[in-house]
Amino acid sequence: MPVYEFRCQDCGRLVRLFMSFAEYDTAVPTCPYCQSQHLKRRISRVALGKSEASRMDAMMDDSALADLDENDPRSIGRFMRQMSSEMGEDMGDEFNEVVGRLESGESPESIEESMPDLGADDPLA
Repeated sequence: MPVYEFRCQDCGRLVRLFMSFAEYDTAVPTCPYCQSQHLKRRISRVALGKSEASRMDAMMDDSALADLDENDPRSIGRFMRQMSSEMGEDMGDEFNEVVGRLESGESPESIEESMPDLGADDPLA
């Protein structure tokens, strides 16, 4: 069900109302805080749900890889952070440490040397 956002012209509060498309045409929105019907519609962002497959496809698009420089640790770190963000999952402290060190310019080899048990907790490793 869509979320419609309004600004109450009396109390100034942001109001979010859930209603169907059909209801929107006939509804008289009311502020839940002050009961005013003087609401002004706000245009808000549209959020679309994506499947895991579509998120992975978007990450592997040539344009997503265009800025990746495999010889630059900062570039690798940014890409890894972007992948993690796109997946919407917390990858854990070890991942965050590695990515942070890459983003600061540390070489993957140096990180691997200082973290000999890297990935040891990963059941797929």
